[in-house]
Amino acid sequence: MISITVTALVFGVVFLAELPDKTALAGLVLGTRYRASYVFAGVAAAFLLHVVLAVAAGSVLTLLPQQIVHAVTGVLFLGGAAMLLLKKDEGDEEVKRPADQSFWKVAGTGFMLILVAEFGDLTQIMTANLAARYDDPISVGLGAVLGLWAVAGLGIVGGKALMKRVPLRLITQVAALLMLALGVWSLWEAVSG
Repeated sequence: MISITVTALVFGVVFLAELPDKTALAGLVLGTRYRASYVFAGVAAAFLLHVVLAVAAGSVLTLLPQQIVHAVTGVLFLGGAAMLLLKKDEGDEEVKRPADQSFWKVAGTGFMLILVAEFGDLTQIMTANLAARYDDPISVGLGAVLGLWAVAGLGIVGGKALMKRVPLRLITQVAALLMLALGVWSLWEAVSG
């Protein structure tokens, strides 16, 4: 039986934890370049896989040393920021649409990006903790996946709306600075932790 209380609690915790994370940034960037429904399909599938793994693992993921998780996350954030900041300016503010806009190409891109970027992420570890604590894998899994999907959807839709008012170059620079700050913060946590 699904517990509405556990599902709602997990949804709230995961939603708030993931909202300022790289997923919203990734969804925003993908949402500016690709068809939103295709992006969401890939991102949603990757999050579902992450939640299944987290719930199945339960408390095993909590045994990973936090310093290592923070260090790897910090390096990934810094690498992403560097890629965004060092990307060659193409001289215009128009979004260059990739040639291949097929469902499988776009959904596959979203799936792989989230699959790699979110592995061992805070929300995945939190989901494993919550699954171990409540011993209710269905309710915890449902709350976690709905929370992650909500953040992804906001990022993707927000990306489309934002592009109508703000130049892509500015969005890219802000995203890079946020990733840089998150990278430094993660590395600080790894060193001080």
